Amino acid sequence: MSDWSQGDVITNGMRMHYYRTGGDKPPLVLCHGFSDNGLCWTRVTRQLEADYDVIMIDARGHGLSEAPEGPYGPQAQAADLAGLIRALGLQRPAVMGHSMGGATTLHLCAGYPELVSRAILEDAGASDPRPPSEDTPLRPNLAVWVTEMQNKTKEEIMAIGRAQSPLWDEEEFGPWADAKLQLRPQAMGVRAPRPPWRETMAKVQCPLLMITADNDKGSGVTPEAAAEATRINPLVRFIHIPGAGHNVRREQFEPFVAAVRAFLAEG
Repeated sequence: MSDWSQGDVITNGMRMHYYRTGGDKPPLVLCHGFSDNGLCWTRVTRQLEADYDVIMIDARGHGLSEAPEGPYGPQAQAADLAGLIRALGLQRPAVMGHSMGGATTLHLCAGYPELVSRAILEDAGASDPRPPSEDTPLRPNLAVWVTEMQNKTKEEIMAIGRAQSPLWDEEEFGPWADAKLQLRPQAMGVRAPRPPWRETMAKVQCPLLMITADNDKGSGVTPEAAAEATRINPLVRFIHIPGAGHNVRREQFEPFVAAVRAFLAEG
């Protein structure tokens, strides 16, 4: 973790944990996906910390944050994030989120426009439920998958990750395995129905970049949905990175970081 600091804030009635690179630099908040934790952004953060004060959060029910019994949808998580931004005194940070964290980021932009300067969504924000097809990788029942993972050792979980995700860098598997062991049962509440994304997207008031990838490799945002998002809101744009699925940054790391750097440099 290098010389990064870590701490907790009380936000939205819960204790939220975070990691921070620090320094007198523009703030950048990173929001992880379901079953990950803040340190799952480690590899990306090492690329960005020279230019940004990077804050990696543990979402409710994940990592070292508390696991309240309350709602786990994107609106509750956006309220958590808004409280953290205020508690740390961050001045309109950029915010980036993956999957679940992307939904959190989108709802932060829509519900708390005064708190965010620009946003990035990694395979998130414009996903409609899709019926399974022969071209769509099957996803296991999440509850069963989580239970199976938590009955294994860290080393066993890392081995599963290596087998399932051969494109990932070795640095990814340690934090990924730790996060699976830290996940609390309450976090399964994130699977509750989400508000319609089109209504939320229309409320965004800052520049927003959607990073999409290949649907046949597991990416959830279709080209059609991404294009529709740009029509709904002129502040939204998207970039497609081929050769990756749902975990764009883990499967096409260099193009992902290049896209993030270019977009953040515009701010």
